[in-house]
Amino acid sequence: MDYIQSAEEIGLFCRLNSNIKKDIPIRSSEMGVLIYIYKNGEMTTPQMISQFFKIKKPSVTSQINVLIKNEFLIKIPSQVDGRSYSLKVTDSGRNLVETTFGEYLKFVKLLHDEMGEDNYHQFINLIHQANQILGNTL
Repeated sequence: MDYIQSAEEIGLFCRLNSNIKKDIPIRSSEMGVLIYIYKNGEMTTPQMISQFFKIKKPSVTSQINVLIKNEFLIKIPSQVDGRSYSLKVTDSGRNLVETTFGEYLKFVKLLHDEMGEDNYHQFINLIHQANQILGNTL
């Protein structure tokens, strides 16, 4: 397989994954942020989100603003620095995560089930390795 065909396959995988219609009221990227904060706890900051997802702070701010507007998150001002804040998942945000987490992960489970245990774990390990390589270039 040459590089062009490889790039086309990677691109198709990304498009198929991003075009999957998930039955959630926010974009998948916003849901990912909400799940991260839910799992991480109340002391989550925008900087932590930026580092975890390897995205720039303005993108994080945009996603946070959507989640706050939809009343899934609230800002908790820092006691030390008036410009800083952490994020807290609201009851409605917690409910969204708990009721839609299965829907959000449905296609990951589909890959697991259709690929089989060994191929799926090899696939995830290779994606992890690729993420590390690409993450080091940022």
